[in-house]
Amino acid sequence: MLTLKFITENRDDVIRRLNKKHFAEAEKIIDEVIAYDTDRRATQKELDATLAEVNQISKTIGALIQAGKREEAESAKSQTTQCKEKSRELSAKMDELATSIQNLLLQIPNLPKDSVPEGTGAADNVVEKTGGTIPVFDFEPLPHWDLAKKYDLIDFELGVKITGAGFPVYKGKGARLQRALINFFLDEAQKAGYLEVIPPTVVNEMSGYGTGQLPDKEGQMYHCQTDNLYLIPTAEVPVTNIYRDVILSENELPIKNCAYTQCFRREAGSYGKDVRGLNRLHEFSKVEIVRIDTPEHSETSHKEMLTHVESLVQKLELPYRILRLCGGDMSFTAALCFDFEVYSVAQDRWLEVSSVSNFESYQANRLKCRYKTASGKTELCHTLNGSALALPRIVAALLENNQTPDDIRIPKVLVPYCGFDIID
Repeated sequence: MLTLKFITENRDDVIRRLNKKHFAEAEKIIDEVIAYDTDRRATQKELDATLAEVNQISKTIGALIQAGKREEAESAKSQTTQCKEKSRELSAKMDELATSIQNLLLQIPNLPKDSVPEGTGAADNVVEKTGGTIPVFDFEPLPHWDLAKKYDLIDFELGVKITGAGFPVYKGKGARLQRALINFFLDEAQKAGYLEVIPPTVVNEMSGYGTGQLPDKEGQMYHCQTDNLYLIPTAEVPVTNIYRDVILSENELPIKNCAYTQCFRREAGSYGKDVRGLNRLHEFSKVEIVRIDTPEHSETSHKEMLTHVESLVQKLELPYRILRLCGGDMSFTAALCFDFEVYSVAQDRWLEVSSVSNFESYQANRLKCRYKTASGKTELCHTLNGSALALPRIVAALLENNQTPDDIRIPKVLVPYCGFDIID
């Protein structure tokens, strides 16, 4: 959430940067916030004056009574009653204005950094780097959903029977490959200095608001209405909320956490080839890395996270590219985001497997996640997170890119985790 102070002091720049995200109501909402804040300041001034008047009159009442000036004392009491009633009305107005301002602030996305490219959608993202080698086959490669059926790795129809579309059942070597990837990603995160946590996979409303999924992505989250709890779309939500309403010491930063969780997304409106097989699921496994840092060091943290994710796809021997997202394709909460995509040979397309984002102080302001500097000053932290990695499309690319006419090769780095080197 943007701070009210920053908005009021930088109106034109805020609107300019919001327009880069193609936030249609930027000028209207920013001006509403400023108007409410102006009214709030005037109301506060009037309230302060009224309370001061009450105090001043109250001091004279006793003296008037002692002097035998009972009529004047009663008049003063009447004035005090009127002033108190006015102060109650002004206090109620202050509460209403504060609520209106807060509701508007929650609707305003984070500001993109100046290094974010202009653009309206995925076609305008900038390819920063490519790596690996796209395999060339002398046979017609099968897509992963056919490979999964051929080698009895994943049963999509059984998932439909048990739950519905987008909830596959992993079997045999398919299940072991999933577990191998999870353990590999967690081990690599630990080597990189991330402390593993196992958070809940359902969160309360405050946690959703804290990281910005609410109200922006409310329709995409599974909601347990009876208990007003939400299934997490990513471990970012519970892990980052560990630090909600916390004041850290500067020497504790950066904090580095990782977590493996199941993730749940309704993916409303998804259709066609993009949802075939593992391409877009409602429930999937993911290892997430999260950092809490100082503003001065968060750019370095972001680069280190990008290097870590890149090392994972390199070790898996997958062809990949890194995209700098344009303003129109960035998330509501991100200030700067890079996507990792791996190439799927049988589908002849790039598949997103990770987003690595710096949210700067946006989430921290919602969370009231702060740190105390060496000089004793309290400042907002910066928060960052990234997938390291999401499993479904990684599995899809591994199966498709490593197939032969007779079997599927397992990357060397995964063999100790799988316990087998081929699927046949």
